[in-house]
Amino acid sequence: MLKVTAEMIKEVRGQTGAGVMDCRNALLKAEGDLQKALQLLKEQNLITVEKKAKRATTQGVIDCYVHTGERIGAMVELNCETDFVARTCEFRELAHNLAMQVAALEPKYVSEADIPAGADIDPKAACLLLQPYIREPTKTIQDIVAETIAKTGENIRVKKFVRFEIGSET
Repeated sequence: MLKVTAEMIKEVRGQTGAGVMDCRNALLKAEGDLQKALQLLKEQNLITVEKKAKRATTQGVIDCYVHTGERIGAMVELNCETDFVARTCEFRELAHNLAMQVAALEPKYVSEADIPAGADIDPKAACLLLQPYIREPTKTIQDIVAETIAKTGENIRVKKFVRFEIGSET
């Protein structure tokens, strides 16, 4: 039988934030292959997200980011199920990083469902959830939200955002 070491678990946990037993089980299932274990946990996160998607998100935070020079800023409303999760570091960090993302990449819509019918718009550029994450371009914002859902155990939804820029017309 394959020996899963504490270092292997620590590595997977560091990259995913998943629980110790989830990391161990993924490594066992992947026969010690780190990349396969990460993929298994990602798939598991998607299942978790789908299960929680119908839950009401009536709590949350509003966070803002003002870029150096104070000419660009953004505000994001991020919702979750309970005020307990809304006060966690992971949730607040996600909200702040989303505000930074909005300031940097100027999305117009939260998701593809928000794009008006017939609009000739690239969803990957216009939708916040489909954009590559500025801190880790191999992941989308949707992936980052899904990871936080898996960590907190609650549904999380980006409700709305607004971006401000000095001198802009919109």
